[in-house]
Formats: sequence, C-alpha cells, structure tokens
Amino acid sequence: MVSARLFGKSPVGAYLKLNKWIWKRLAVSATPPAPLRAYGNFLHRLVQVRAARRQYFATYFLRNRPQLALIRRLSSQKGIGGTLRMAFLGCSNGAEVYSVLWTIGSARPDLKVIAQAVDVSNEILGLARDGVYSFNASGLVEKPIFACMNGEEVQEMFDIDRDKETVKIKSWIKEGIRWHLGDAASPALVDVLGPQDMVLANNFLCHMDPPDAETCLRNIARLVDPGGVLFISGIDLDIRTKVALSLGWRPVCDSVEHLHDGDPFLRNDWPWEYWGLEPLNKGRRNWKIRYASVFQLG
Repeated sequence: MVSARLFGKSPVGAYLKLNKWIWKRLAVSATPPAPLRAYGNFLHRLVQVRAARRQYFATYFLRNRPQLALIRRLSSQKGIGGTLRMAFLGCSNGAEVYSVLWTIGSARPDLKVIAQAVDVSNEILGLARDGVYSFNASGLVEKPIFACMNGEEVQEMFDIDRDKETVKIKSWIKEGIRWHLGDAASPALVDVLGPQDMVLANNFLCHMDPPDAETCLRNIARLVDPGGVLFISGIDLDIRTKVALSLGWRPVCDSVEHLHDGDPFLRNDWPWEYWGLEPLNKGRRNWKIRYASVFQLG
C-alpha cells in the first residue's frame, strides 16, 4: 500500500512522484545551480506533457508588482490629459483589472483610461463587474485574493463593510470599464474591442493546449496598435518565444529579470505544475526574448 501511494499508477507518474519527494526534501531553491536547473526543466517538460489542462477563474490583487511598476512608467509617457486604451483578456475575478487601474489612477489621475475587460465565463465576469469581495472578519490578508496586499493598500482600493464582511472597489477605480463576455481566441475580438495601446493577456494561455494557445496568442496580437505594448505572462515559454520571433516582436527590456520573477505563484510552482515558470537563464540563446513578458508590437 505504501509503495502504491508513493509511486502512483504509471511509470512516468512514479518517476515524477519520486523526484518531487526527493526535490522537496533537498529543499531545492527557486534558482538552483545549473545542473539542477537543467534537470528541473526536464522534469517540468514531463509535467507539461502529462498535464490535463483546464482554466482556473481565480487570481490575486497586486499579483506582479514589477509589472505594475512598468505599467505605471509606460503610462507616464502619455501627455497631460492624454488617452490610454487598454484591454484585459481573461480578466477573471477583476483583480488584475482593478490593480492596474488603481496603479495608473493613483499616479496619473489626469489620464483618460479606456479600459475593456473580457472573459469567457459569464459568472466570473459578473463577479468582476460587481467588484465586491468577501473577507474574514479577523483580517483581510487571510483571504488568498488579498495575499499580496498590505493594510494600507486595502484601505486605498476598497470601501470596507465589516458588518457584511465584504469589500467593494472604490467607484473612481471601476468607473467606465466596459465588460465583455467573449473568447480571446475569437477572430471577431478585434472588431469588438478595437485597436489598443496596451493589452494584458496574463495567466490563462498556460491552461490551454499548446496548439490552441499559439493560435490564441497570434489572434491577441492583432489587438495591439502599431507601437503598442503586449503583456503576456503565464504561458508556455516555447510558445511565446516562437510567436515573438516569427512576428518580430521587440522585447521591452526594462526590468526583464524583475518581471520574470515578479509573480511568486508562477515561479514557486516550477517544476511541479504545468504553469510553473522556469528560472531565468542568461546562457540561453535569445534569452531576452524567451524571458521577456512585455513586448512592443508593430
């Protein structure tokens, strides 16, 4: 019975399970030395090949702080009173949408941000549109969705109702967002949303089978106006690299390393989850393109 629980039902499953057991007991760091990193990448490929991928409709506020800092810097390039067109694909529960709009609005209240958010689930889109979230009376940080926030940020972003144990996104953040039920892979998406200055397509393409993810990414790229910027993390790196090279995308090299390591959930899940993100390796050919998660198009 013990061996059955440890080794699983298939030879590959047994191999992975044993390696995970050893890996955790060796307490391998998130950035292991080169030989272990190479072996970790091999294990990760096995995990990806065997994975039954499916969408997850959950995320976190302020999940990737280096990415938010870059968005703030890029938005600051707009002139006073300018307009910024943004699309959020796979917007999930709205945490990313509101995190970005709070970041921009706090730094540049003069900008007119035209924000459009898309998700394939009507139920999760309704939650995002409402912008109301539950919390534990004993403390907001106990809820996973708030795990990346501190108390001051919670106060700035939400109106808090402690009697109902809910928080609601402040009206100035959510005002004017256009919410769309739709599929990021649909060729009609560009007709619905129009050209964009910034497109965020984070953390959902990794949950698609690789051929579908590649097709979807190529469709997403059509949304970005020439000179615009695409944020694309949470995707198999081989697919992102292939598409970026074939379409001539220019990596935004500002803080590539910080952005790569900026999402602790992706980095910490390597190599044992298919969405896990490998450690950055500057010895790879085209490493800036492989590890960049932000690209200028056109």
